[in-house]
Amino acid sequence: MSEISVSPVRIGRLSIGALGVLALALGTLQSVVEPALPLLQRELGVSPGEGALIGNTLLITGAVVTPVAGKLGDRYGGKRVLVRLMAVVSAGGLLASLAPNLPVLLLGQVLQGVMVGALPLSFILVRKHLSTAESQVAIGVVVALFTSGSMVGMLFSGPIAEGLSWHWMFALPTIAVIAATLVVAWLMPHDPPIHSDDGIDWPGVVLLSGTLLAFMLGLVMVTRDGGLPPFAVGAIAVVVTALATGWVYVERRAASPMVDLRMLAKPAMWNSCVLTFVITTSFGMVVFLLPQLFGLSADGYGFGASTTDIGLFLLPGAIAGAVSDSVGGIAARRFRPHAVVIVGTVVTAATLIALASMHSAEWQLALAKVLTAFAAGVGTTALLASTATAVETRDTGIATSLLVVTRVIGVALGAQLGGAILDAGADPLTGLPAESAFVTGFVVAGLVAALSLLVVRITKKGVQA
Repeated sequence: MSEISVSPVRIGRLSIGALGVLALALGTLQSVVEPALPLLQRELGVSPGEGALIGNTLLITGAVVTPVAGKLGDRYGGKRVLVRLMAVVSAGGLLASLAPNLPVLLLGQVLQGVMVGALPLSFILVRKHLSTAESQVAIGVVVALFTSGSMVGMLFSGPIAEGLSWHWMFALPTIAVIAATLVVAWLMPHDPPIHSDDGIDWPGVVLLSGTLLAFMLGLVMVTRDGGLPPFAVGAIAVVVTALATGWVYVERRAASPMVDLRMLAKPAMWNSCVLTFVITTSFGMVVFLLPQLFGLSADGYGFGASTTDIGLFLLPGAIAGAVSDSVGGIAARRFRPHAVVIVGTVVTAATLIALASMHSAEWQLALAKVLTAFAAGVGTTALLASTATAVETRDTGIATSLLVVTRVIGVALGAQLGGAILDAGADPLTGLPAESAFVTGFVVAGLVAALSLLVVRITKKGVQA
């Protein structure tokens, strides 16, 4: 691997500001779907299970882009790759803003999902052009603005969708992304690529994408009205199993795998992945179920909340999630990560079981989102921080990438499970989910969260070893 020039071109505050504005626009574009999901389902005439795919396709793309974005930036230059990825994101945002139906919107979301790669590429750029201390400050600014963007999207997607149309809630952030990308391309100097003999694991990327998409689509088809005949269900299971097996086969033999599965042989790594998956699956169910209950007609047991109101109700939870990311690292340093997970699990499970019987007021749902978001964020961040410091320095990138991918897959699976439960419990006359479906969903989410206690108990000895 060749060395980078010892005197790279320095970047100023304007360049860092441009990266921050780009992160803000991306965070906004990423978050507009959550509060608007009930509206999108009504406008497109789709079921909750199909609606869950709208957010999940973006997450799936993000899961497969995250491990390779840094490699692409190192190989071809961070600025060059960032600009091209933003072109894909912009195309996806414009496609989503013009989408006449669900398939086109899903394609737009798939393209938008590569936005996840913007963060590691931004980190590459600031590290190449700034000192270590300055890089830490710049990275903090970019991450903070990306998080702030998610709150902006949650707040303003409603007014935009209701004042103009839901198409504009994709179009306006996309325009901001295009403008910020042009400024970054103008201000940011080119960074030299790092030549490496390691290739990009494209077969692994394709197989993981196919596995996740086949599983999500299969879950929707199995739980929709009328279901599927046993033969079709079996065929879907065979396809998913074949893709997953092929991915594992490729990853174990790739010279530079997308995800180094050999890391899972280490007890600490395996334990962290399992706990992260369980926690985020439970939280993904909450993320999906709460907006659905807020948006249901007030004539029954719902609240008839508008997209704007849903965004306001969910905002405290988004703030709690952002705060938890910083608290999780501190908690991991002061307490054992398993202790943090246990406390978070108890809070989450108790909250969801209580929510199953008490969901007649908006504040109850909003408080549940705050508690579960904070608990999930603290737990997963503590696991991420402890794992990053437990492995060898050369394995830090592999370990953290594996946990990030696990986190994204868990949230996506949880949302899809929530949609499947609502579809299965839909009223045959109205097509709307019955109250019992939400009760079932909250109970299942609580039980899934409680599995963390069992995982901690079973793996405790292995981790200590």
